[in-house]
Amino acid sequence: VQLQASGGGLVQPGDSLRLSCAASGLPFSSYGMGWFRQSPGKEREFVATIGWSGGSTNYADSAKGRFTISRDNAKNTVYLQMNSLKPEDTAVYYCRAQRARLEYWGQGTLVTVSS
Repeated sequence: VQLQASGGGLVQPGDSLRLSCAASGLPFSSYGMGWFRQSPGKEREFVATIGWSGGSTNYADSAKGRFTISRDNAKNTVYLQMNSLKPEDTAVYYCRAQRARLEYWGQGTLVTVSS
């Protein structure tokens, strides 16, 4: 199983980024997908999750109204659209695939929000 996250980079406060996570080696459409992030010196934290069909989503309070998680099962890819980015959004963002007790993590993509 591979989860390849991409799309991170250096942006200014107020900018937008779209992260992508391409999955392979698993029946993608039967897995719930999620984004988590980890800032230096902090524990990994939940950002957003989406159900296998895309019909249900959940967001951390910090992401509500600014971030949107979506998925394209035909492309085995999950996205995180991040708008109105803040310096406190700076972190390594990880995607996760989860079904029952099975869980897989990607390698992470760095997002830096700085002026």
